[in-house]
Amino acid sequence: MENCCGLLTSKQEPVPLKSVEVELEVRDHVATVVSTLNYENKEDKPLEAVFVFPMPGDAAVCHFSATIGQTQIVAEVKEKQKAREEYDDALSSGQQAFLLEESDQSPDIFSLSVGSLPPGESASIRLEYVTELAVQADEGLRFVLPAVLNPRYHPQGSEGVQVTSVPASLVPYSLSFSARVSSPRPVSKVESNCPMDPLKYLNTEQSQATVKLAAGHKFDKDVELLIYYKDAHQPTAVVEAGQTSAKPGTLMGDPLVMLSLYPEFPQAVMSSLASCGEFVFLLDRSGSMGVPMNNNEGSQTRIGSARDTLLLLLKSIPMGCYFNIYSFGSSYEHIFPKSVEYSEKTMEEALKKVEGMEDDLGGTEILEALKHIYSQACIPNQPRQLFVFTDGEVGNTKEVINLVKKNSASHRCFSFGIGEGASSALINGLAKEGGGHAQFITGIDRMQPKVMQSLRFALQPAVVDISVKWDLPKGVSVSVLSPPITTLFQGQRSLIYAQLTGQSPKAAEGSVTVKYSLAGHPSQNKLHFNLKPAEDSGLTVHRLAARTLIRSLEMVEDEEVVEGGEPDEGVKKKKVVELSVQSGVSSAFTAFIAVNKGSGETIQGPLVRRNVPTPMPMMAMCGGGASGGRMMGRPIPRMVSCSMPMRRTVMEASPSAQMVNVGGMVSCSMPMRRTVMEASPSAQMVNVGGMVSCSMPMRRTVMEASPSAQMVNVGVIEAQSCKSMESCGRRKNCSMSKKSKGMKTLLTAMRRTVSSCVRRPTSKGVVQRESLNCSLDIEPQQPPRDPLLQLVSLQKASGCWELDPALAAAVGKTSEEVENTKPASENKEVWATILALIWLHGFKMDAQKEWELLAMKAVSWLRAPNAPCVAECVEAGNTLLGCKVQKDALGI
Repeated sequence: MENCCGLLTSKQEPVPLKSVEVELEVRDHVATVVSTLNYENKEDKPLEAVFVFPMPGDAAVCHFSATIGQTQIVAEVKEKQKAREEYDDALSSGQQAFLLEESDQSPDIFSLSVGSLPPGESASIRLEYVTELAVQADEGLRFVLPAVLNPRYHPQGSEGVQVTSVPASLVPYSLSFSARVSSPRPVSKVESNCPMDPLKYLNTEQSQATVKLAAGHKFDKDVELLIYYKDAHQPTAVVEAGQTSAKPGTLMGDPLVMLSLYPEFPQAVMSSLASCGEFVFLLDRSGSMGVPMNNNEGSQTRIGSARDTLLLLLKSIPMGCYFNIYSFGSSYEHIFPKSVEYSEKTMEEALKKVEGMEDDLGGTEILEALKHIYSQACIPNQPRQLFVFTDGEVGNTKEVINLVKKNSASHRCFSFGIGEGASSALINGLAKEGGGHAQFITGIDRMQPKVMQSLRFALQPAVVDISVKWDLPKGVSVSVLSPPITTLFQGQRSLIYAQLTGQSPKAAEGSVTVKYSLAGHPSQNKLHFNLKPAEDSGLTVHRLAARTLIRSLEMVEDEEVVEGGEPDEGVKKKKVVELSVQSGVSSAFTAFIAVNKGSGETIQGPLVRRNVPTPMPMMAMCGGGASGGRMMGRPIPRMVSCSMPMRRTVMEASPSAQMVNVGGMVSCSMPMRRTVMEASPSAQMVNVGGMVSCSMPMRRTVMEASPSAQMVNVGVIEAQSCKSMESCGRRKNCSMSKKSKGMKTLLTAMRRTVSSCVRRPTSKGVVQRESLNCSLDIEPQQPPRDPLLQLVSLQKASGCWELDPALAAAVGKTSEEVENTKPASENKEVWATILALIWLHGFKMDAQKEWELLAMKAVSWLRAPNAPCVAECVEAGNTLLGCKVQKDALGI
């Protein structure tokens, strides 16, 4: 390629995108985001720049324009195929054109095409969207600017969006980000996972403030803001005037109202947790789950954090419930053929299986696992609660969400997006359509407290018989635009959008009453609001309402939107296109198109395409990810080669695996089931194109060598043939072997140690252990376990603990100390249980949300005729552990 100046991709191709500027405005819980993308062509040929990037899945994209020199071209929303044809026709005729479209598979991926950018010319692209901010457990409002677009796994045979990625450190454009926050209430603080300049207040009431992203953002994470107001969230109503140019009686021509409801339930009801339910846990075990939760040194892997979370969940389930655990990748597995009653035996059996769960099931095909779960009959009087843990890297998002929606009457779905770049469309969609609650675990977040909050929601009495009643002045009617409210959770916002038709007198008021039944008790919340429209809200409410209507229509089958007569395949699409064009909000069936027809100059020369890269997620950099399918339309490599002086390497391969030790270095060529590499902190990862083959049939080999490990990850490796690899659905007699779990399992093994011996099949097929025949010195070691999890792991299903050396060690004492201080009149299990509770209250109050449910089980066990001398035990336990926990604080 000819030499050229400017920014380059990893393939040494010039990148025309130079900078991205983002301005965020937050008004109470609604965010307006304006992004400006600055392009410049420094080549000597006209360019077409294509940028595939992530967006919040619930965003309403409502503006797209381009500025070339002094000319601004505002895009129109048109049917997607027509927009594409208009774009192609413009480029063919030498005109400039700009196309912005939403992915067909998922609403949180967009593609921006900048066509016919002449040599030396610049262009600024402006796009705007609005979105509601989710309320967190601590009442903070969460805004995320997606920067990382993880490759989405697509099952074999399906198509995906093409994505160009480079490591975050090599992203060839800059990002500036500023935020302005305003609210009727004072802004308490703004936190971020990225370095930010200090918060600046704009008025004495501190109800307006600004904050900026510090210079030097590395694109290694999404930009996340948590906004806190000084007073708790209150129910509100915002009335917005219609567009003056729009026809009255239409969505954009009439006033709209946005209601924000925050139900408050009686404390007596909320403190009583259900003792029944069927809990189904669905865990992602695809390759991408093997990467660390964040970039901090020593960070736990996603799969490791999920295992710990399952431990807490299994210890917190009440007796009398049922449960099962599924896991999925390219295939799916379950611990029990069907859900079983929760008991000491079933809990221990499940925990043993969970301990061995790794990120070794290949791709991210969640659909078949969900189909199997829904095919299982529900258990009478045991409401089904589905918990889904995934990094959200699937391509068939809409198909998955539709399946959950079809089965929403039989269960509630709680979803958890793990790690940077998790699909917000998938995670939010699962919870919304499944009547549950969505949580995202990113940065330094711990998964456990968020999951336990959702377990509390699942155990709380279900809110039923929800109805909404409007009371409006005479002559004013209302049409509700939002789907019916099916779930309400304590402290969580519910939104209602409605269209107001007719004339109302000045200063008129209306009210809305939400009625529901909770634990058999009828309740209601009433909100009064003024019908006078807000002065400066623009069309934000209209656009959010249009987005809500569009998403609702996109999720229904065609025959459901037919108003009489035979079903027409295009009815849904026609309705969505009409609504999208009318409101100026994008959809799956429309796109923004802008053509520069004013210059009169035809751009000469062949058009060169340049793909603008997004930051590469960690798992893609490490060669991990899904196996056995397609990632955004590309085949997934499935083989790894390594060349390294290692501390420890364990490779479990087929009997035909070949390996050799050459001068202290290891080279291998093998179809692998598992590769685990534990290297020093100075390990370097390199992506190369070739490999060395050698021979030594083996099942498992462990080697320990110098600390200066260099890991080589092979992209695509030529081979004559390869044998079928069972775990990822691998082809037989294929002509191309490909990497799969490679560096993904390297990262897993940095957290998990394995046995230091070889397992070989004897002539009778029996697997036996042998010492490795080499001079390497091996010291097996287990990573230290978190003290809280160590104590939790010892709890019995009934809620009690047993008095044994393991418990003594968990609370930091010797067996003799624990045994000798036990009150003589109390039995060992009561003493052990009270010691555990005192330790939790005395040393782990910062993690109370993680253990409070299992502590309630312990208290319930103690309240039974088990503990006649509780006060004496509490006093003795405090003395032993050096605490001052009161008996009342323990709840006994």
